[in-house]
Amino acid sequence: MFDIDAAAVAYFQKLIAQQDIPGLGIRLRAVHPGTPKGDCRLEFCEAGEIEADDWRIECDGFSLIVDSASEPYLRELSISYQADRTGGQLTIRAPRLKGTPPAAGASVIERVQYVLTSEINPGVAAHGGKVSLVEVTGDGVVVLQFGGGCHGCGQVDVTLKGGIEKTLLQRVPEITGVRDVTDHSTGHAPYFKR
Repeated sequence: MFDIDAAAVAYFQKLIAQQDIPGLGIRLRAVHPGTPKGDCRLEFCEAGEIEADDWRIECDGFSLIVDSASEPYLRELSISYQADRTGGQLTIRAPRLKGTPPAAGASVIERVQYVLTSEINPGVAAHGGKVSLVEVTGDGVVVLQFGGGCHGCGQVDVTLKGGIEKTLLQRVPEITGVRDVTDHSTGHAPYFKR
């Protein structure tokens, strides 16, 4: 479901007209999605910047563009605009943006994924890194894959044992350990060189 009121459409039309760029649209991007810091960023998007897997919403005279990574968090998006004497207020509501903690009966995998998304990845993102869940083994070991600045980083063992494993053991007591299966010899832009 997606909803944009007429006042918001008129507001975007005015902003786009001021830029005088043919085919200009508005990109909506989820920032820190699935975490308490989740937010939505708006920016202009030229026609040549639209990717094949972007989600495109046609409005009256322009397009709203949502990148594929942001789409799950912005599915129930609503945008409204309230004009006032000082200009106005654009309001964006995206109920899925900040994520919700797993329910009491959630699986170990769901709880591990939530901790990675809400606590671990926002921290390693400061170094351009990302951690992905590969699996949780039958004996409770969390198997992870590192990407970005963490792929090939000389400090990955410190991050794994001193940060990630410690946090996961505290938040998900059923797990027994954490293992990294990343081939760090193939990292292209590590935060700390080995």
